[in-house]
Amino acid sequence: MAEVIAQSVYVVDDDTDVRDSLQWLLESVGLTVECFSTAQIFLDSYVPGASGCIIMDVRMPGLSGINAQKKLPEYQIDIPLIMISAHGNVDMAVTAMSQGAVTFIEKPFNDQTLIDQVQNALEKDLIRHQALLHLQSVQQRYDSLTKRETQVLEQVVQGLSNQEIADLLKINRKTVEGHRSHMIAKMKADSLPELIQMAIGLGIIKTYG
Repeated sequence: MAEVIAQSVYVVDDDTDVRDSLQWLLESVGLTVECFSTAQIFLDSYVPGASGCIIMDVRMPGLSGINAQKKLPEYQIDIPLIMISAHGNVDMAVTAMSQGAVTFIEKPFNDQTLIDQVQNALEKDLIRHQALLHLQSVQQRYDSLTKRETQVLEQVVQGLSNQEIADLLKINRKTVEGHRSHMIAKMKADSLPELIQMAIGLGIIKTYG
């Protein structure tokens, strides 16, 4: 069974009325909402690794939304950002989008449009989060391999046969077959293509293009 991942919508706006209305709107469709009156409070409060998305105002006292957006990597924040503003213009939109915002919405906005954008952002981050958890699981399996099993894996995903691996490692074929069987069991790989995908994710096989 796939792990259930908790997600939050982080609303960052200095306007109390806007925060309250967004919280009411998003909670009305079953979403978990956390509100912050300044960008710095949000940056300091975010727990690295948490899944969700951000709704942030462009213009705020102190740290603006655009400048806060630049600081997200410093705080290990890698979740989708929706930028909002009552003073939106093309330059702001271009800046926000070029820095990685998923979209830019001008106030006043259509409730359903905002909900749709938030749902899309949450789905995007959920996919990213699940992929990260999967990679962490694969890394743990890889770390459990013995040195010889690791060597066999590296050659198997390069397409070498058991005999070729035996010749390369200067061991007999039966020994390779034993290591290969143990390695596949530990990696929980149901097929060679799946094992290759794991190797790509681990960086054992380099991809180009």
